Amino acid sequence: MKIKIKKKQPNSKMSFVCGLRNSIGLHSSFYELNNGELVAVFSPKKGHQGYPGRLHGGLAITILDETIGRAIMMESAKKYVGVTIEFSSRFRKPIPLDTEVRVIARITRKSSRVFEGTGEVILEDGTIAIEGKGKYMKFEISKIADFKKHEQEWEIVNSPDDPDYFDI
Repeated sequence: MKIKIKKKQPNSKMSFVCGLRNSIGLHSSFYELNNGELVAVFSPKKGHQGYPGRLHGGLAITILDETIGRAIMMESAKKYVGVTIEFSSRFRKPIPLDTEVRVIARITRKSSRVFEGTGEVILEDGTIAIEGKGKYMKFEISKIADFKKHEQEWEIVNSPDDPDYFDI
């Protein structure tokens, strides 16, 4: 099923997950879909390896956790982000390097201060590599760290390769 992209979320300068200037980072892009889900896209490189030719499991969980935690940005006009309280996962398949990987996340429960979400890491052939779920505190991004949008280059960076929809 093709799901239209509503908008893209910001990247930063040095974040390991979305930092575009972080030489060892994942350089992920995040897209909000019309169905209320969030999709992250990245291509793991040799420096992200655990076992030969495979993405390190801890890094795979990092992108899954980040994607679920960012899902709250869709509802809060980017005022809030999620800070992880609990997280659990189930590994199903190894993730190869140098291929496009997608992470899909959604919010499953929310209150005024806490939300819960689920997500999956999806391989190029559409199979699920990892399932995860987590509980997160809502925090204003300005209260988590000394965050200056301009200095951190927290902005939407469009690319000619940005898709108009995802086939999910």
